[in-house]
Amino acid sequence: MEERFNGKTWSLHELMIGFSNDVGYIGRLLLAHDGTWNIDGDADAELKHKLAETLWWVFVLADKLEIDIDEAFTDTMKSIRAGLDSTIARTAPAEQ
Repeated sequence: MEERFNGKTWSLHELMIGFSNDVGYIGRLLLAHDGTWNIDGDADAELKHKLAETLWWVFVLADKLEIDIDEAFTDTMKSIRAGLDSTIARTAPAEQ
């Protein structure tokens, strides 16, 4: 589509700008969800859409960078889990 309409595909920099723009808009939608920022339309519906679209951007960026996002996600979640388990074990209250 990009080539058809623009004559070229987006660069990594352009993809990042699109992604960053959507992440920023999610911030405003969170404020709208909490009632501290007014938007036109349904804030919750728009928030669902933008959160899903942000995931799409992550997939596009990973593809552009030739990163196996499934593997990266699995490895990262294992690492986070191990860190959480370690912190929980280290900071558990003493049994009485």
